[in-house]
Amino acid sequence: MAKSEIAIFGGGCFWCFEAIFKELEGVAKVTSGYAGGKIKNPTYEQVSSGESGHAEVVKIEFNPEIIAYKTLLDIFFHTHNPTTKNRQGNDVGPQYRSIILYKDVIQKNEAENFMQKLIDNHTFSSPITTEIAPLADFYPAENYHQDYFATHAGAPYCEIAILPKLEKFKQKFSKMLK
Repeated sequence: MAKSEIAIFGGGCFWCFEAIFKELEGVAKVTSGYAGGKIKNPTYEQVSSGESGHAEVVKIEFNPEIIAYKTLLDIFFHTHNPTTKNRQGNDVGPQYRSIILYKDVIQKNEAENFMQKLIDNHTFSSPITTEIAPLADFYPAENYHQDYFATHAGAPYCEIAILPKLEKFKQKFSKMLK
């Protein structure tokens, strides 16, 4: 049986990250959901209000023998803007914040070290606002959010927001694709 670990990231609309991370060799499953908030089993409406404290995130199930957590961090930081607080493009609110939710001290240290290297190397022209926090709970989003890009590729949001981001990702990380 293949090894399996999880990574949980948020950086804007979870539909974008789901479409990106599903393309990677070594990633078995990506689930859109909610984490980092203060109520149990939130609904999309509660999260969208910005009042629940949750972020839209993706849970990435991956085989660390094929793709490293550090590689997932690299892709995470280079497929969204980690310098805008509570915002990604036109998506505004705390539910769209840049966040890494770690499951253990190893992931915490890797995330902190990776982010510090980005800061030290002046990778971004503005300060990184990504939150690094322990994972308390992950709640899968409603079924209609799962595989959204795959089932709605012709929808305006998908064509305008997701498709260009996905194409840019595929060019930069082409050697890591399934």
